[in-house]
Amino acid sequence: MRQKLESKKLMMENMSIRSRLAKEDVNKQEEQLSGAVQSLLVAGGTLSVTSRNLQESNRLLSEENGYVRLRNLQKMLRMRQQYMTSQISMLYPVKLLVGPAQEQELEAYPLGSPAGTPPELKPVNQGSLMIQGLHLSMQSFRKMSFFTDKKEIQKSATALGYVAHAVSLIASYLQVPLRYPVRLGASHSYIIDNAPSTELTSEASTSGKSFTNAKLVEFPLFLEGQDTTRAAYAVFLLNKDLEQLLNFIAAKSLGPRHVLANLRELLRTIQSSTFIDNII
Repeated sequence: MRQKLESKKLMMENMSIRSRLAKEDVNKQEEQLSGAVQSLLVAGGTLSVTSRNLQESNRLLSEENGYVRLRNLQKMLRMRQQYMTSQISMLYPVKLLVGPAQEQELEAYPLGSPAGTPPELKPVNQGSLMIQGLHLSMQSFRKMSFFTDKKEIQKSATALGYVAHAVSLIASYLQVPLRYPVRLGASHSYIIDNAPSTELTSEASTSGKSFTNAKLVEFPLFLEGQDTTRAAYAVFLLNKDLEQLLNFIAAKSLGPRHVLANLRELLRTIQSSTFIDNII
C-alpha cells in the first residue's frame, strides 16, 4: 500500500508539473494572440483611414479640377504643339520630287503606317527630298574638290540652315532641351558640341586642371571656308538632335544619313492623330 501511495504521489507531482507547464504555454499564447489582435486593430484602423483618403482622392480626381481637367489640358497643349508644327511645315516644307524619285519615297512612306519605321521600310534617297525647293547634297560634305559646284554648296548650306531653324523651333514647342544646341545664322549656322574638344581634354589631363569650364566647341553647318570633316560632323550632330526629338515622341529615326527624311518623319508624326492619342 505504501509503495502504491508513493507511486500515486509521484504520478500526481508529474501531472502537476505538466499542468503548470501547459498553463505557462497557454499564458504565452494568450499574450501573443493579444498582441496580434492589437496589431490587427491598428492595421484595420489604418486601412479604414487609407480607404477614406483613397475615396476622397478619387472624388477629387473625378471632379472638374481633377484628372479629367489635367487630361484636357494635356490634349490642348498637344493640339497647340500640332498647330505650331504645322506652321513650321508650311514655312519649311519638305517635299518629294516628281518622277521616279517620288515613287521611291512613297514606297518608303506607306500610307497608314504608325509612328516609327516598319520592318519593310526601305532606305530613303536623300536626293529625292527638298526643303523650300532646295536639295541637301551630302556628297560635297564627303569629298570636296576644286571642281565642286559652289552653288550646290551654298544651296546645301541654306538647306541646313532651314533644318536647324526648324529643329530649334520644334524643340522649343515640345519643351525638349536639345543635346546639341544650335546657333542660328541662316546659311552660316553652327551646332554646339557640349563635350570638350580633344585638345582641351588632353591639355587638362596633362596640367591636372578641371575642364568643366572649357569653351564649348562649335561646328559649322556649311562648307564655305571650312574643313569638310568638321562640317560633316556638324550634320551628324544635327541629325542626332532630330533623332532625339523623334525618340521623344515615340518615333524612330530613319537613319544617320537622312536629315531631310528624319525632319519629314518628325513633322508627319507630330501632325498625326497618334500624337494626340498617346497622352499618358
